[in-house]
Amino acid sequence: MSKGLGNIMKQAQLMQQKMARMQQELESREVEATAGGGMVTAVVNGKQQLLSLRIEPVAVDPEDVEMLQDLVIAAVNEAIKKSQEMMQEEMGKITGGLNIPGLF
Repeated sequence: MSKGLGNIMKQAQLMQQKMARMQQELESREVEATAGGGMVTAVVNGKQQLLSLRIEPVAVDPEDVEMLQDLVIAAVNEAIKKSQEMMQEEMGKITGGLNIPGLF
């Protein structure tokens, strides 16, 4: 094996280790998003898992359940989007902006 190839393999291995550590760190981070002017708040972690969902009592209208459902969907989707963006931003720091398929 040539020295150049060996060096590339070593660098790839180090990058993989850094990415694994970063993924673990990001899994513990939380992002929050709201909908309806703060009537619904969703908190998601770096694994895009919903951790909590807060609904203000004024948002609960038995006559308009559809609006509440829409607010919940909007808040959760926005929180997931923020979580994905956080993951991509942090991974981009490690990969130098390279888009490596299958990483995230």
